[in-house]
Amino acid sequence: MRTVNLLLAVLLLSGCSIVEQVDSAEKSALLEAGFVQQKMDLAEGGMLNYWQAGQGKTILLIHGFGGSAVTSWQQVMLELSQNYQVIAPDLAWFGDSVSQAKPSLAVQSKAMTQLIDKLELDEVNVVGISYGGFVTFDLMIHEPRVDKAVLLASPGVLFSNADLAAMNQRFETADASDIFVPQTPKQMRRLLEATFIDFPWYPSFIDSAIFERYFANHLDEKRQLIGGLTEDRDRIASNINVDALPDSMLIWGENDLVFPLASGIQLADYLNSPIVVIPEAAHGLSNDHPDIISRAIKAFIQ
Repeated sequence: MRTVNLLLAVLLLSGCSIVEQVDSAEKSALLEAGFVQQKMDLAEGGMLNYWQAGQGKTILLIHGFGGSAVTSWQQVMLELSQNYQVIAPDLAWFGDSVSQAKPSLAVQSKAMTQLIDKLELDEVNVVGISYGGFVTFDLMIHEPRVDKAVLLASPGVLFSNADLAAMNQRFETADASDIFVPQTPKQMRRLLEATFIDFPWYPSFIDSAIFERYFANHLDEKRQLIGGLTEDRDRIASNINVDALPDSMLIWGENDLVFPLASGIQLADYLNSPIVVIPEAAHGLSNDHPDIISRAIKAFIQ
């Protein structure tokens, strides 16, 4: 929503390169706040892009499907970096990151471990939204340096085949990749309208600009990521010991159409974790409610 509103403002000033101007403005705000954009070579080949700023305990922010660290977390990054060291990477095949490995959730988790190694972090608090929450759950099991974890709108290993079928039915599609990997600007608009509260009208040509900037690249790899999620879920579930997991907190929107609140309540019971429910909120929590999200994360980590 923040990005869309800024797009509309820029539209009044210029008829071209709207999305590029918005992207530049958001990154400039991060740079002015002390963030540094850095690159890291991945062991399997490829490059991981990440943003870093602040001091104190480390918070690793992991974004969801579509977009990047900046489009998902920018306002949260600005707020948390006042009290913590914030690390916000682009996942592989999103933003400015790419891997030469075969796409899978495990590849994303291993990239995060490589980043933790590079930064020589003894302890890290991980926050993941939606698909980033699946990556976070994997790290909770396999990465001993995770101190605390926050899962936003992400059901983890409890996302069953029945839940997948129900989600496909809600979106009137036979394949989840048709939801999360839009092939056209029109399909992208359907995803955005289901993700954010009160998604506003704007000229259709902006849809095309947003699609080309944030969704059009690495479509095959992204479809493989979605297609492999059930296999990754089973892999994670086979290794899980709930009692050995780090402390966690859940944050959910009351009106989430992607992963309904019932999934969050079920996961909270399974993990014996507190859950923060944001009234009338949808799936795009970090964009729609950055202040609430930042305060909840601070309270939990402190």
